[in-house]
Amino acid sequence: MEEGSILETIGVEIIGVLSPVSICMLLVVLLVYSLSGESPSEPIRTAANLVYLENPADSTTQKLEGAALNALVFVILIAAATFLLVCLYYYNFTKFLKHYMRFSAFFVLGSMGGSIFLSIIQHFSIPIDPITFFVLLLNFTVVGVLSIFSVGIPIILRQSFMVTLGIIVAAWFTNLPEWTTWVLLIALAVYDLVAVLVPGGPLKMLVEMASNRSEELPALVYEARPTTSRNQGNVGNPLAFLVAGVSDSGSIEIQELSRNNSSDHAVANNEIESIVSPLVEMLNLDGEDGSTLVSTKGIQLGLGDFIFYSVLVGRAAMYDLMTVYVCYVAIISGLGCTLILLAVYRHALPALPISIALGVMFYFLTRLLMEPFVVGTSTNLLMF
Repeated sequence: MEEGSILETIGVEIIGVLSPVSICMLLVVLLVYSLSGESPSEPIRTAANLVYLENPADSTTQKLEGAALNALVFVILIAAATFLLVCLYYYNFTKFLKHYMRFSAFFVLGSMGGSIFLSIIQHFSIPIDPITFFVLLLNFTVVGVLSIFSVGIPIILRQSFMVTLGIIVAAWFTNLPEWTTWVLLIALAVYDLVAVLVPGGPLKMLVEMASNRSEELPALVYEARPTTSRNQGNVGNPLAFLVAGVSDSGSIEIQELSRNNSSDHAVANNEIESIVSPLVEMLNLDGEDGSTLVSTKGIQLGLGDFIFYSVLVGRAAMYDLMTVYVCYVAIISGLGCTLILLAVYRHALPALPISIALGVMFYFLTRLLMEPFVVGTSTNLLMF
């Protein structure tokens, strides 16, 4: 296989992840714009603001300190839940974890999703009776859970409901007060960095255990699964795949599979079984024309990344569209930089830090510097 074909395959896999991320962020922005007047006037107590309820009358110092406390408590809760997940997985409570994930998906789609759908119905005055709404919501929830966790479901259906989960949770997070949102995003990016890279980090231990057991990681991940074909007649041309995988909180792992096309099938299968991780699956299928189809999950992006990328642009959407566009470009650029680092270091990397850092930085640069400049020149009929 030619080098250009390999680069083309990698590009298709990357686009297969950037596209759903972009769709998720776009739909969250549209939801924020559509339901901007539907948010409750009184702040809601959630796990992300257990300590401090932000009040517009509070001083900047009070908001910053309160937001920092909220973020600290939330990160501690996330870390404790992740360590509990590690313990349960270590003692082989795999079935319990799978049932818990099914229940979580059912709750998000049915409860949180139902609340958002109800707000949309009320906002656009859609004529629908309660019984019909309940039946449609129940069908949507059940089909969603089955699509995410069942075997043999078309990949496009699973991908769609994974994106839907991210949209629903991100839309709820956009209801958090402004200071709490920004400090929380920064705190989660720092936690992701520590949890994946520091020895003894919960995500690092979870990925290592799953890899040692050659099992699927107990996490919700979006997978882009392209299928490529290689001709066995091209003797001596090795096929190399760069495959990345991500945990639900944002860690990325990359592996390279390089194998001669003339290798014996049995030897090849043993090689695959020896290096495959729970984040990456390689499946050999014999085609009708004698070629070998290699089906791979390709790049896998954790659901947490979808959520917090979308929260950032959703918060930017509460300001103006120019800021939304700048934040979107910053997030996508950060994700691209992370994928480049994967190819260089070839070990697990967190997916949140670079994108969140660039997104937050360019949000405030745009809001404090670029927006006053553009508005000033426009109002004075100046062109630049």
